[in-house]
Amino acid sequence: MMKRIKFSNDKSTGLITFSKWFLVASCFILLAGCTKNFEHMNTDNSGITDAQLLPDFNSIGLYYPGMQQNIFGEENDYQLCQNLNSDCYSGYYMSPDPFRGNINNQSYSLVDGWNSDVYTLGYPRVMGVVNSIAKKGTRTASPDFWAVALMLQVQAISRVTDYYGPIPYSKVGQGNTTPYDSQQAVYNAFFAQLDTVVNNLTAYTTANKGAKPFAKFDMVYAGDYLEWIKYANSMRLRLAMHIVNVDPVTAKAQALKAINDPGGLITTNADNAGLSGYGYHSPIWWIGTSWTDLAAGASLTAYLNGYNDPRESKMLSPATSPASIAGQYVGIRAGTPVSAKPGYSGYSLPNFTSTAEFTPMIMMNASEVWFLRAEAALRGWTTETAKTDYETGVNTSMAQWGASAGTYLSDKTSTEADYVDPQTPQTGVPNASIKAMSTITIAWDATATNEQNLERIITQKWIANFPSGGWESWTEYRRTGYPRLFPVVVNNSGGTINTNLQIRRIQYPSGEYTGNAAGVAQGVQLLGGPDNGGTPVWWDTNKGQAVPKNF
Repeated sequence: MMKRIKFSNDKSTGLITFSKWFLVASCFILLAGCTKNFEHMNTDNSGITDAQLLPDFNSIGLYYPGMQQNIFGEENDYQLCQNLNSDCYSGYYMSPDPFRGNINNQSYSLVDGWNSDVYTLGYPRVMGVVNSIAKKGTRTASPDFWAVALMLQVQAISRVTDYYGPIPYSKVGQGNTTPYDSQQAVYNAFFAQLDTVVNNLTAYTTANKGAKPFAKFDMVYAGDYLEWIKYANSMRLRLAMHIVNVDPVTAKAQALKAINDPGGLITTNADNAGLSGYGYHSPIWWIGTSWTDLAAGASLTAYLNGYNDPRESKMLSPATSPASIAGQYVGIRAGTPVSAKPGYSGYSLPNFTSTAEFTPMIMMNASEVWFLRAEAALRGWTTETAKTDYETGVNTSMAQWGASAGTYLSDKTSTEADYVDPQTPQTGVPNASIKAMSTITIAWDATATNEQNLERIITQKWIANFPSGGWESWTEYRRTGYPRLFPVVVNNSGGTINTNLQIRRIQYPSGEYTGNAAGVAQGVQLLGGPDNGGTPVWWDTNKGQAVPKNF
């Protein structure tokens, strides 16, 4: 079973220096995940008065470290919200632990207790805190701090809507019944809020050059608002591309707004938006080393092996068992009915030298932004060259991992490798071995179709977003159909999810049906299909079709 252990060996002084922050934040963390409880989140039960918190922006600033950490959460939250959901569905990971007798999310038997934690992180621990910050008059008193709060909210809630589809957003915290918004309305709200982020921070940095009032609360950019502007613009570009197949007019307008903003985009690894500090450690490291609940996904190792990718040894460690694969890079295919540990515990893991305990958890990196720019150029939106942006993206990712590209970008022949699982088939266990799904090569091909070059872009973006970008990579897989991922070995969805089309969303938490029945009924109506993992969200027009169509 999954462990609920909190680390106690804090190697920084952050939790001592920010003990008041911890008391403030704890009143949010213990709240239930249902959106109907938002009105209770605005009552501070910490016993700390505003007068005690006034100096040095503490009255609002002490809320931010906890809010930032809850983008990913600690190990238990990360495991539930991402590692056993989108990390698996994106092809990055598969657990060697047979949770619930292998009847779990990884084989499409969606576990309500796992899925509901996505609401808990996004709403009480991020959006609820933003609501409390707003009630302190932050919008007008400290518009720069308000901008950062909105940025974190957009980052957190974009994952929620991309997991579920329609969600509560515009009226959260305004009553016992919380209406749901269409996903299109939520995205439009995101774009408007990113306007506020960029406008507020641009105005502040213009008037207060070099000032960093947010520095001691900042786990991302050490108080540098110029970097936050780049992050906001890059987030706008990401969200714009999500909707290109369903609302191309808005997508293009928002993408160009991001690209052309004077504040710029994330362009170098120094700009990467990564969380670290205040004793926060990588939940990936913890899950893999302390719980041994982690292994690489078969899709990931198949691409890296087939491409002879220089990043592979930086990203992953070789398998240690069974003996037939020792020293090789071999992952576990999603939905494999794994035996009790240590049966599959010897398959490849993340390289915990590169992905160490206090390695920043990346929310967005420069290579992703270059690949977004490559797609924008491919679509004819900019005068940039898609090939140049694509190659810059690959080289930027290589630099992030400390690898040398060598002749990688000129490789016109290497493709995804077949996957061979040495432990299947066996009695009662289907064969997990499978032929490669893709024939896309690495080198840019000016003679290829736009669809083929998009597969090239998205496949490299997918590699570059490992190890913490599972939620974004699952989104991009659903949007584009790329990279081509192995289907699950066993499908326990009861027919609600097509094995070949793969999972399209996760279902709403049961707590919404008991605590916000009218709201969630509206959400299902807006979804336009049953509340299960086979129903696509608004921007998902490919719907897992065998031949993706993005142009």
